[in-house]
Amino acid sequence: MFVLQVLLVLLLVVAAVVTLLLQARSDRFQAARDRSLAAAEGFAHGPGLPETLRGPDPAAVLQPLAESARRQGGVDFIVVMNRDGIRYSHPDPSQIGHHFVGTIAPSLAGHVTVEEVNGPLGKELQVVVPVTDRGRVVGMVASGLKVSSVSSAVDQQLPVVVGAGAAALALATAGAGLLSRRLRRQTHGLGPAEMTQMYEHHDAVLHAVREGVVIVSGDGRVVLANDEARRLLDLAPDAEGRPVDGLGLDPRMAELLCSGRVVTDEVLPVGERLLAVNNRPTDRRGGPPGSVATLRDSTELRALAGRAEVARGRLRLLYEASVTIGTTLDVRRTAEELTEVSVPGFTEYATVDLAEPVLRGEEPSTTVGSEAPELRRVALTGLRDDHPLYRAGEVHRFASPTPQATGFVSGEAQLVPDLAASAGWRTQDPERTQEIIDYGFRSMITVPLKARGVLMGIANFWRTQDSEPFEEDDLSLAEELSARAAVCIDNARRYTREHAMAVTLQHSLLPRGLPEQEALDLAYRYLPAQAGVGGDWFDVIPLPGARVALVVGDVVGHGLHAAATMGRLRTAVQNFSSLDLPPDELLGHLDELVGRIDMESEEEASVAGATCLYAIYDPVTGTCSMARAGHLLPALVSPDGAVEFPELPPGPPLGLGGLPFEAAELQVPPGSSLVLYTDGLVEDRTRDVDAGLAILADTLGHPDRTPQQTCEAVLGALLPPRQTDDIALLVARTRVLDSDRISTWELPSDPAVVARARSEVTRQLTEWGLEETVFTTELILSELITNAIRHASGPIGVRLLRGRALICEVSDTSSTSPHLRYAAAEDEGGRGLFLVAQLAERWGTRYTAGGKVIWAEQPLM
Repeated sequence: MFVLQVLLVLLLVVAAVVTLLLQARSDRFQAARDRSLAAAEGFAHGPGLPETLRGPDPAAVLQPLAESARRQGGVDFIVVMNRDGIRYSHPDPSQIGHHFVGTIAPSLAGHVTVEEVNGPLGKELQVVVPVTDRGRVVGMVASGLKVSSVSSAVDQQLPVVVGAGAAALALATAGAGLLSRRLRRQTHGLGPAEMTQMYEHHDAVLHAVREGVVIVSGDGRVVLANDEARRLLDLAPDAEGRPVDGLGLDPRMAELLCSGRVVTDEVLPVGERLLAVNNRPTDRRGGPPGSVATLRDSTELRALAGRAEVARGRLRLLYEASVTIGTTLDVRRTAEELTEVSVPGFTEYATVDLAEPVLRGEEPSTTVGSEAPELRRVALTGLRDDHPLYRAGEVHRFASPTPQATGFVSGEAQLVPDLAASAGWRTQDPERTQEIIDYGFRSMITVPLKARGVLMGIANFWRTQDSEPFEEDDLSLAEELSARAAVCIDNARRYTREHAMAVTLQHSLLPRGLPEQEALDLAYRYLPAQAGVGGDWFDVIPLPGARVALVVGDVVGHGLHAAATMGRLRTAVQNFSSLDLPPDELLGHLDELVGRIDMESEEEASVAGATCLYAIYDPVTGTCSMARAGHLLPALVSPDGAVEFPELPPGPPLGLGGLPFEAAELQVPPGSSLVLYTDGLVEDRTRDVDAGLAILADTLGHPDRTPQQTCEAVLGALLPPRQTDDIALLVARTRVLDSDRISTWELPSDPAVVARARSEVTRQLTEWGLEETVFTTELILSELITNAIRHASGPIGVRLLRGRALICEVSDTSSTSPHLRYAAAEDEGGRGLFLVAQLAERWGTRYTAGGKVIWAEQPLM
């Protein structure tokens, strides 16, 4: 045996040497090519090589790098050259700068060139690789080996092979001897009888294990099946030796046993069992053809896997709840999100009941005793809509024995696995609860909604006969879902409260109604933003002389600060308008006020950016004077329906300071409409200002509409689905005073004209049927005309206006304003204005371009 083994090893060694020589002859050139190609491509694709080739001295940089790469790559040379074949590197430095020996045309076209040449180092096998930069060839890299070097390397391997063969022979001989000794030692000198007994022992163990073993031959017959395999597969006693197809097995199991394919833990159903099958071929290492399969009963494992799948489903449900619940700050919508995420993944029906104060943003009162408060159902989601549960919007109170009341009062979740057997649950409404049971409801979980110590309501989860009843594991999931929803509902409740407070503040700062006046037919709309109140406002302010001021403004930002600032600006505009200032001067004073507010406020609470449009309409002259501070242009609708946006001198937003404001005066025909608005009407996230103005102009082109109808039409056309900014809209249709309600005179500056003026006034008042006002009006005009004659020069104008009040106006060329004061006993004057103030309801002074006007109003009842 040893001689045979030696001869076999010798034959193997000789065959290896001959094979190596033959293979070396054909492979040496391939080896040289592969090594040269790898070195050339590695160097050609090196980072920064194109930039180096374009440098001032490529040879100085590339020579040391090429030599280092040559030594590390095991080649005889690496040559870098330009497109003309001029070398930048070479193992022999004297060759740098000379033309490369070889073919470079294919490489200039982007191809790799392999050739044998007689170069400076002798007969060489070389590879030329292009260097590209952005698809353009900028140079080439050549690498190669001398053929003699490859041959000598192969020759050096021959002694190694021979030595390895000799060593293998020695090792095999020694190993055979050692193996023989080891086998004798392991068998302890046992004979055939003893070895047979040992195999029988192994057979007994094979049949005793709790894992089925089936060995199938190459022709598809059962060679061996242990007892566990017979039990799991329900095999006949004579199964061994029979074809697998004739054993009556499940087709999938029979196909697997006969296929011989490799299978690991593939689960197949066999009757009521689930078997995990492993199958391996037996001829991998020269064994007989066939396969061996092991079988394990994994029915219990599948049950565990089912529970794991349930756990994964619950985790997915919790994840969906975390991203679905609380997407808005609306209490009702948040409750609906809880029910929608629960059905059908967790339950068939889900409801949410909340205390009424929660819907208003308030905290519900603390529960006293065992009685739950009155709750309103705000959300209900189910698989069908014909159920007998309380509908959304219904108000109800759960009786104290019910699980809902018990859970609400105790603050702990309640599980009712069988509704039909729950006596306390039936006390709520025996008739309705019976309908619920008859409908098919079988199980319920009720969870109180509590967050930050506030108990707001309850969430109910219902299952029907179509699914398994709730278990203790389901209780924890329901509590987790409800806890997440409770926090979101409480956040929405707090936001609702803050929003309601801000809206209340905002409404308290806005006009409660429109003042009485006769210059304009007015209508307005004010819509606060759904997400948070802002600083938009409007105002209608009656002015002396039957004039009316129209104001629209917008404070940048939202929240309480914007609403409070809006109130301050509106109050300031009313105070400044009482001084009867022109629009441009009023905006100048308002700009200074906003600047002072900014200096007093924190940086993040600044008001810079507030806008305002101020207009004064005079029904006597039919003119409108307007000025704007960063605000949108108003719309002017003529009586024939033409719509324009009159160009007003632009002014900076309030608070910037440093730039004056300019006013423009327009002649407005009677029956025209002035439309003032804020940017929330014409601009939103889905529509720019120009598109909004175009829609507004198209909507306003209907002069037959009343101001109220115009407001409705404008909002119907421009109101966005979700309003993110305040909207203020003011529509004013102009009127003029009839000429028969106006009387004017021009008097010289002479005391003698006072008597004539009294006569003219008496005549005019008698003509108007206002005889009862004659005496008072004569006294007022006498004092005002006398005051003008004494303190001014030039002509004096007198005007009477009969409207809702009788207005007396005296104008002169002086800019000095009279002041009301108490006259001392020895004073000769100072009592006239005091008398005017006592007789008139209001009086005052306004300045004009040519002087001033002193006016006084008397009510006409």
